[in-house]
Amino acid sequence: MGSIRRYMEFVRPYRWQIFATLFIGIIKFAIPLLIPILIKYVVDDIVGNNTMPTDAKLELLLWIMGITFVVFLVIRPPIEYYRQYFAQWTGSKILYDIRDRLFEHIQKLSLKYYSNTKVGEVISRVINDVEQTKNFVITGLMNLWLDIATILIAVMIMFTMDIKLTIVSLILFPFYAISVKYFFGRLRSLTRVRSQALAEVQSYLHERVQGISVIKSFAIEDYEQGQFQKQNKNFLQKALDHTSWNAKAFAVVNTITDVAPLLVIAFAGYEVIQQNLSLGEMMAFIAYIDRLYGPLRRLVNSSTTLTQSIASMDRVFEFIDEAYDIDDRPGAVECKDVKGHITFKNVSFSYDEDEEKILKNLNLDIPAGETVALVGMSGGGKSSLISLIPRFYDITEGEILLDGTDIRNFKVRSLRDKIGLVLQDNILFSESVKTNILLGKPDATEEEVIAAAKAANAHEFIMNLPNGYDTTVGERGVKLSGGQKQRIAIARVFLKNPPILILDEATSALDLESEHLIQEALDKLARDRTTFIVAHRLSTITHADRIVHIEHGQITEMGTHSELMAKKGHYYDLFQVQQLDVN
Repeated sequence: MGSIRRYMEFVRPYRWQIFATLFIGIIKFAIPLLIPILIKYVVDDIVGNNTMPTDAKLELLLWIMGITFVVFLVIRPPIEYYRQYFAQWTGSKILYDIRDRLFEHIQKLSLKYYSNTKVGEVISRVINDVEQTKNFVITGLMNLWLDIATILIAVMIMFTMDIKLTIVSLILFPFYAISVKYFFGRLRSLTRVRSQALAEVQSYLHERVQGISVIKSFAIEDYEQGQFQKQNKNFLQKALDHTSWNAKAFAVVNTITDVAPLLVIAFAGYEVIQQNLSLGEMMAFIAYIDRLYGPLRRLVNSSTTLTQSIASMDRVFEFIDEAYDIDDRPGAVECKDVKGHITFKNVSFSYDEDEEKILKNLNLDIPAGETVALVGMSGGGKSSLISLIPRFYDITEGEILLDGTDIRNFKVRSLRDKIGLVLQDNILFSESVKTNILLGKPDATEEEVIAAAKAANAHEFIMNLPNGYDTTVGERGVKLSGGQKQRIAIARVFLKNPPILILDEATSALDLESEHLIQEALDKLARDRTTFIVAHRLSTITHADRIVHIEHGQITEMGTHSELMAKKGHYYDLFQVQQLDVN
């Protein structure tokens, strides 16, 4: 029940709204309990009263039914409305708080977590599983208690009418309780398995929709259809297992709730024949049986719903319990007044403890304002090295110092606020150009946005778009060319204006015109900042203050372009392979 206890932390702020909803609900459910008493009164005291004249009977019946219609047509509808409204309002507010908490959690999880977890599964937990937990509020905290209250009120009224008949009515209750406990104990685990299978279908679907261009380009639609059918069939099997067990539970429990009224009808009929019970009392009791076992049948449905909700809670809190690989140390300080002097001291790094180290005892000192290019064959550790500076991953051994302070002593968000990144494949959100540039500084003015776009050589093409800065770019910027996306990414870094800049393959795979415009913007952006450039095309980094050649996680050469060319080592060989002009 740990999940329920934790879920109640989200429920607690709305406890008064829940109490109010329960109070209104008790009134709503209590009103129909008057009907069996009304039946008994009409049958025994009006219809069966042989001493009352017909006119008096009709007048009394008219008054009684008039009052009843006022209760059911005037008083009960607004009570029903507010019960439903407050129940749904409270449930929706709790779900809002949970999703808010989950999104905060999502943003704190490290890139390491996302490299090992499918996006679709994360989305499934935030959308599907959280939505399922709403039933715990509506059913478990409201309807369940209202049904129990209805049963208790009905039983108390029945005891005042006839004790023996009430005991007969309740004789099957123990069998009902045993059945619910037996069947619904296993349903929770079956529900969790079913939810996991659904998450896997959603995850697979999410990946294939994102990669639909690959499927079409290789003409593998039939193959992918078969792969999806495997995922879908797995979910179908889990769903059928769940349905089968659920059906058994309903068959047994509903049989009990169906047999119980038959016992009451038989015993009540016997009592009327023996003249120990009036006809009106018998009819009232039969009506109360429906009021008694109707909520019991709903409790069976509630048991199924609650089991599904609790299984979903387990999955939600399992996700919330994912530990943060990157977090603020106790006593971490804000990263302020950054000059940009960065030092790597005996730095080693591996993505997992049991894996080989990507970087091995690396030492590097970069004064503030210097431009350093990292070169070498793919897999040498260049991108891993720069990912350590904003703490996307934490080093395994050694220290990285910023202006003499270990970067782990800074608050993570304040450290990243001082670093600008331009990557090979920059992510743009499916909103407007302006919104994407504003990511660099959300409170920037329109003039600042335009100035940043001009500095990035992006203003001219933006103005030629259908709606200028208000043009939506499509998912991941699909409506823009690679060069246009890069310039928007550069514009948002201009807007951010950080003291440290990281360029990771920022000009690769672009046409010559785009490369020229982007290289010009990057040169302007790197001015007076500490800049790290990872580049495959060596012609773009010959101007760097220092070029560092990295191979197998270690620095093998370091110097200016001229110095390394004169040395005729690894860098010289790479340069020759690319057949670049040495002048």
